[in-house]
Amino acid sequence: MTPARRIAGFEVGPIGLGCMNLSHAYGTPPGPAEAEGLLRRALDLGVTLFDTAALYGFGANETLVGRVLGPERSRIVLCSKGGMAGVAFDDGVRRVIDGRPEAIRRNCEDSLRRLGTDCIDLYYLHRWDRRVPIEDSVGAMADLLRAGKVRALGLSEVSAATLRRAQAVHPIAAVQSEYSLWSRNPELGVLQACREIGAAFVAFSPLGRGFLAGGVGDVAALPARDIRRSMPRFEPAHYAANLALWPPFESLAREQGCTPAQLALAWVLARGEHVLAIPGTTQPQHLQDDLGAAALALAPAVLARLDALINERTVSGARYSPASQGEVDTEAFPHAG
Repeated sequence: MTPARRIAGFEVGPIGLGCMNLSHAYGTPPGPAEAEGLLRRALDLGVTLFDTAALYGFGANETLVGRVLGPERSRIVLCSKGGMAGVAFDDGVRRVIDGRPEAIRRNCEDSLRRLGTDCIDLYYLHRWDRRVPIEDSVGAMADLLRAGKVRALGLSEVSAATLRRAQAVHPIAAVQSEYSLWSRNPELGVLQACREIGAAFVAFSPLGRGFLAGGVGDVAALPARDIRRSMPRFEPAHYAANLALWPPFESLAREQGCTPAQLALAWVLARGEHVLAIPGTTQPQHLQDDLGAAALALAPAVLARLDALINERTVSGARYSPASQGEVDTEAFPHAG
């Protein structure tokens, strides 16, 4: 049996499901039947941690999750996010970061309605709105907790300094940020800060946006609306350099008797008992493969080889464009902008 890890007062498997891919960000999402089937397969395989957000599909992902997982509400730990959502303008719906207390309250009420629940287990601030003191945004979230609308508070893509400011207002149960072999930013402070305050660290995109699972292929063939098209390390020149990392990584996975995805996820889980991973996928076979990583224990020598092979110095290109990096509060390596 896979050892459980703790988050927000719950015990869950170390690998949950990031639901974004089912509605958002990577080109045309799967149809309703395929998306529903993936969620049901996750339940069948024992997944108990599910992560969504008001932003994903501009509400469509929460509606999907609520429809499928609602009957299983008592079996799962349901996580969602506010402070960044789709807002209707004359020219269509656009993403807006808004951390004002009134916006957070509105986002939460909308999420509760779409999810078909009266309480969200773990509610994250999706992005820190720099126009609003973090203390004000977290204070509004704490009001939601006292009102019984959420059970625990989290933050996404924040620095260690911001986390500590938030913690002074109300205990923070979890921080969610991108983390993988090729996105090491949390090692600049947040991983340790979470350990010190007793918060879980939740790694999204633990497979390097698909690269570490061998699922990207030709970047020129990525769909027009795929968010990786705007990420520097997927630009042709950078990506060509990054492809040199794949053969030795794949070889190391074969040596360990696992798939590359399992190797990448096992590395993430080895970073600490407070670390969980929420890979996303639209394919049931990939989901089953990902979950197999929870039982994989890597020897210190293997972890050292992985650290030396793929890290902030060997990966070419920043994880975000300057504009996108400006929207997050996470620490960044000097060469990554």
